[in-house]
Amino acid sequence: MKKLGLVLFLGIILNGCSKERITFTYKTYEKKTTLPCEEGCTTTKVTIPIAHHSEIIADSINNKVFSVVKEIVYFGEKAYPSKDYNDLLASFINSYEEISTDFPEYDMPWEATIEGKVIYQTENLINIEMNHYSFTGGAHGYGGLRSILIDAKTGKSINNAHLFYDLKGFEQLAEQKFRKRFKIPSKDPINSTGLWFKNEKFHLPNNLFYNKRGLLLYYNQYEISSYAEGPIALLLPYQEVEGWLKLK
Repeated sequence: MKKLGLVLFLGIILNGCSKERITFTYKTYEKKTTLPCEEGCTTTKVTIPIAHHSEIIADSINNKVFSVVKEIVYFGEKAYPSKDYNDLLASFINSYEEISTDFPEYDMPWEATIEGKVIYQTENLINIEMNHYSFTGGAHGYGGLRSILIDAKTGKSINNAHLFYDLKGFEQLAEQKFRKRFKIPSKDPINSTGLWFKNEKFHLPNNLFYNKRGLLLYYNQYEISSYAEGPIALLLPYQEVEGWLKLK
């Protein structure tokens, strides 16, 4: 009986811990070039939310955030093999300094900034927004929004396929709403107004955001339109889509 009582007690404790709300603090990392500069020096700055909970859940969330930051702060063909934020930012600065040293006439400063924040949180779902901008030469830089969707009970990231009971059915609904919002006749090709959907077929954006009013479909620049067109967004109120959502 004593052993049974101990098992039940531990079960209650563990179950209580698993239901604790995941909390976040914010931390900023910054690096600046050591090369002489007067104005517009090369800099990189990253502000990210840090999850606090059980070690497994917190590590899963924090590792996912770091992996997304690595996809944004880089130069070259692939991400830096950095193990932490300080090393990542130092690698970006080093890339600039190597080019600037090899080509003294090169005086165009680089920039990489990210502001991450938790924009939506329930007992089931966490949505982290990564607002980013980078410039490493060329006609202009590139900015955008990245969405990280997290299962609040496991700490694991969620892709679009796991958000909906019927992904194809939801895409059909989203296309109807999209065509209505942007005045694309149902019988016309989806790209008839100048959009760039691959193979003339509507698809959900790479980034979906939850907010108080509904589910935001957010297409970054170049995703389905030119840079000049800017991002394209469509908000679907919850009353129209909640029947499709597995998590909210």
